[in-house]
Amino acid sequence: MSQEGWAPRIGEEVTLEEVIERAFDYRGNTTVVKTDGAELVGYVFNRDRRAAEPFIQMFDEAGAGPYRIRYSEIATVRFTGKDTAAGKSYQAWAERRERDKARQAAARGEPPRDRHADPDGC
Repeated sequence: MSQEGWAPRIGEEVTLEEVIERAFDYRGNTTVVKTDGAELVGYVFNRDRRAAEPFIQMFDEAGAGPYRIRYSEIATVRFTGKDTAAGKSYQAWAERRERDKARQAAARGEPPRDRHADPDGC
């Protein structure tokens, strides 16, 4: 399930640590809202919750950084960017499989197959 568009309320829905873990796994940009009201839009690529002062690291949307932000400076993280991985992994795999099969058949000199003729689609 994609987190795209999620704007969690820290303490009500989830903990800050849980949101940061999800932001780290997210394959899109997030907006980190700091406790002073400042916002940084970008990609979270690292975090260390076990450090003496837990922190995240991110690049901004222009690619500048890395920026290091302590957990204590973060009010929330919103999932504002497009989730580039959402729902596409199976579709991409299936399309790649079909292309590979067609390429192999062409290399053997076979005509293209009608994938709808096979009840299994294979």
